[in-house]
Amino acid sequence: MNTSTSDRAGFSAPRLETISKRIQADVDAKLIPGAIMLIARNGKIAYEQALGVQDPSTGAPMALDTIFRIYSMTKPIVSVGIMMLVEQGRLLLSDPVSMHIPELRNLKVGVETLDAKGKRILELTPTLQPMTVQDLMRHTSGLTYGIFGESLVKEEYRNAGLGSPRATSDEFIRTLAQLPLAYQPGTVWEYSHATDVLGVLLERLSGMSLDEFLAERILKPLGMHETGFWVEPDQHHRIAEPFAIDPVAGTSVKLNQPRRRPNFLSGGGGMMSTLHDYLRFAQMLQNEGELDGVRILSRKMLRYMASDHLAELPHAKNGASYLPGAGYGFGLGFAVRTSEGNAFMPGSVGDFTWSGLAGTYFWIDPRENLLAIYLMQAPEQRTHYRQLFRNLVYAALE
Repeated sequence: MNTSTSDRAGFSAPRLETISKRIQADVDAKLIPGAIMLIARNGKIAYEQALGVQDPSTGAPMALDTIFRIYSMTKPIVSVGIMMLVEQGRLLLSDPVSMHIPELRNLKVGVETLDAKGKRILELTPTLQPMTVQDLMRHTSGLTYGIFGESLVKEEYRNAGLGSPRATSDEFIRTLAQLPLAYQPGTVWEYSHATDVLGVLLERLSGMSLDEFLAERILKPLGMHETGFWVEPDQHHRIAEPFAIDPVAGTSVKLNQPRRRPNFLSGGGGMMSTLHDYLRFAQMLQNEGELDGVRILSRKMLRYMASDHLAELPHAKNGASYLPGAGYGFGLGFAVRTSEGNAFMPGSVGDFTWSGLAGTYFWIDPRENLLAIYLMQAPEQRTHYRQLFRNLVYAALE
């Protein structure tokens, strides 16, 4: 990939400078510690900038090679891994998940009712259809995280402590199997531990640990040498850190600990990466499965992943927290734009995107042959800066 910034690739130089000025103003106001931003178009970097500090406790400046917790931007990487196995004939998207993970065979759906005293209770009912691999990928599995919204099912998930870095993959699955589903499989989009289950599925089908599989099949072939589930001691000084107390929300900020290998490798949110590493992954997606002569997925498979898989499900967006938002459906690992309007942000029909809990964000706009990446570690501000960065990027497009 050509990384020259001399060609602005159809962007206004003064308006690109506006991006820097606007984010720098928030850094100066101490609303966020710092951020890294990149825009690429037609395979060329049109803009990249590191602003603010990498670690507020030391004052170390933000750098283009700073290492970030990308949280749910792990999900697209794991989803690509699953589709590689689909291409190899190792599984079908229509397979019941229990075919490969038998512990999940007899799941029940938790339905809230009232007892004789008017107290909310959970009634467990059988599933009407099996949870499929496609359900895991498009978040219609019936699973939940328990952190978005309130319900008795979500309360059980929170109390179970799912996803602890001390657990093993098998322990994670055994705990998950004891919990009720929030919805019937194949009906409602609900953000969940589904991609964590996909990570376990990759391990069981490949016979490799998740980090080994991703390194061998995706990270090394793409030259993503600084992406993984933990950071080695000699690189700890490059890890981005948040403010201890969020200056806007006034709440304490607690992020995961990336300085040692966890027992449980979270396919849904456990990876660390850098700007240029994730650029290589995103550029592969924009190139429909190929980068620098290395093909990860076929062109048709990548297009299939970046298509809306919710359109035929009439109640898919009726959940309490439909995170893709208005104007977006969901594919196999990404939110996918379905209309020019309706969304809070500009974009193109067919653009696809996802983000991470701590403030990381990327999207790909095939119509404009554009991709953009925004990285920060300020979880309480993540929604604001996703919209702000998008607006500024499209405002600079000539």
